[in-house]
Parts: sequence; structure tokens; C-alpha cells
Amino acid sequence: MLKVGLLGAGRIAGVHAIAISSNTGSTLAAVSDYFPENAEKLAAQYGSAARSTEDIIADDSIDAVLIATSTDTHSDLIEAATQAGKAVLCEKPVDLSLDRARACQKVADKTGKPVMIGFNRRFDPNFGALKVALKAGEIGKPELLAITSFDPAPPPVEYIKVSGGLFRDMMIHDFDMSSFIMGEAPVSVMAAGSSIVDPEIGAAGDVDTAVVTMTYADGRIAVIKNSRRAVYGYDQRVELLGSEGLLQAQNMLENTVVKSTADGVTGAKPTYFFLERYMPAYSAEWNAFVEAVNSGAPMPVTLADGITALAMAEAATRSAQTGSPVRLEDV
Repeated sequence: MLKVGLLGAGRIAGVHAIAISSNTGSTLAAVSDYFPENAEKLAAQYGSAARSTEDIIADDSIDAVLIATSTDTHSDLIEAATQAGKAVLCEKPVDLSLDRARACQKVADKTGKPVMIGFNRRFDPNFGALKVALKAGEIGKPELLAITSFDPAPPPVEYIKVSGGLFRDMMIHDFDMSSFIMGEAPVSVMAAGSSIVDPEIGAAGDVDTAVVTMTYADGRIAVIKNSRRAVYGYDQRVELLGSEGLLQAQNMLENTVVKSTADGVTGAKPTYFFLERYMPAYSAEWNAFVEAVNSGAPMPVTLADGITALAMAEAATRSAQTGSPVRLEDV
């Protein structure tokens, strides 16, 4: 039985607590949070203990930690936990600083302890089925990838100010998804972004609408579209054109009812919130982590994968600022 310490007790930590407690091979042993009352409340729901982060990391009886704290703590906690002999699953991104993330990898690698980065969308059954079909050669060689990721509404500006920006906070999921599907990172990134949803987001130095075009060494192209506002729901789609066909992963809808009348054909909207869309992916992600820890197999999403996605976000940020393409090797 894998004994787990959950670092953080916010909204996403609650999602992870469900996954940890639902897996028959893991148990939630302790919870910590910057606000102790939050840790006590979440721990009480699962019969675990509310403890300090330092105590959890120092406890030799705890085998693994799941880091669901603020991004500015991720690298420090990855280093501390791996040096204490624990396996780690850390929410994305590794850090807001690419240099700090790389320094973290060096420390973690020396310990030999496994680290997995929480890019849960790799474990979405629809995106996974698309990847399986691609690997089976069902559409030949992939040539053009298009990823759409629109949120239903922007987060509070207070969050925007500390998020690291749209490319590091929101689009980083799509950068990782592009690497997952294409099998490698691009060589060049070209980004355009603007603030047209909420002027306060622009005043905070961020964008809320962006498009990134990436080119690969063999000429393949990937396009990512992000927006902080899609009034009809949480829009999450992937389309991959290959030499012998097309693969598409469509939205999850509120229901599958379609009404057809003389006035037209109508159906349900996409689910509205990311938890509705990706709850199964979070469970599958945790299950894959537990299996890798217990078997000694490589982590399905590595610390290196997290750094690659962060480098792509850094390249996109620079490109949006300069209006010029940025080679990934230059960041």
C-alpha cells in the first residue's frame, strides 16, 4: 500500500484526494496546506491527518507526495521530497522559471527517485484513443496538428497576476499535448496574443487570446488556439491530419440528445467546467503513477517532459513579445 502525503488542500488538491483514495493501492496518509484549517478540513474527509509540509516530507513511513501547492513552491518541494527518498507527482508547471526548473531536475536526478508531472490530459480516454490510432498507422504520417483549448470564462485578475501568463499557465497543457501526439518537441515557435476578453488582463501584463504555430524538424506543423472565454462551455478539441486520413477528438457534451426539426438541428453544449471534462483523466493519471512506482517502470510523464513544455511556453512568450519566431534551442 502506497502511503501518500498530499501537499496543498485547495480545489485541485481535492480532486487528487479523490483519486488517491479511490485507488486500492494507495492511501491518503496526511495533508498539509499554507492555511492549516484547509488541511484539517480536507484530511477529515478522508480520515487522514493534517500535518505540516516539513513533517510529511521528513516522515519515512510516507512513500510518495503529491504536490498541489502554488507554482512558486514546486521546484523546492520536488527537491526536498526526492532528497527525502519519496516518489513525487507534481502539478504543472514545474516552475515559472525555466532556469529554476532545470536546476530542480539536476537535484532530483541525483536522488534517483521518480518524478511525474501532472499533465492529466495525456490520460484523457479520447486523446489517448487518438494517440493509439496514430501509433497504429491508421492515418499514415501525421502532418498537421490543431489543438483548441478555450475556457468558458477567465479567472480572477488576482490569479492572472501570479499565474506566469497564459502560455505558462493555460497553454502549457497544449504544449505537452502536442509533444505527446507528435512524439517530439518542435524546432520553432511563433506566437501571437492579445487581450480582448478582459482589459484588466492586459493591464496585468498578460494576454487572454492567443495562437501559436510550431514547426518540426521534418516539416510537420502544429497550431494551438487558446482563449479565456468561450460562452458556450469548455471547448477542448484535437484534430490531426495525416497522409492517409484525419483523426479528431471532439468535445464532451452535456448530453447526447440531438433534436432535428423543420427549424434545424440542435444539440447540447460542451461541459462547462474542467472538472467535468477531465475528472476521469485525473484518476487515470494517479493510477498510472501508482503502477509505475510499484513496478519500477519509467514515469509516463517525466520531469524532462515538464521542462520541455515550459521551454515551449517560454519560447511562445518571447515570440508574442517580439513578433518573431523563436527557436526552441535558443531558450
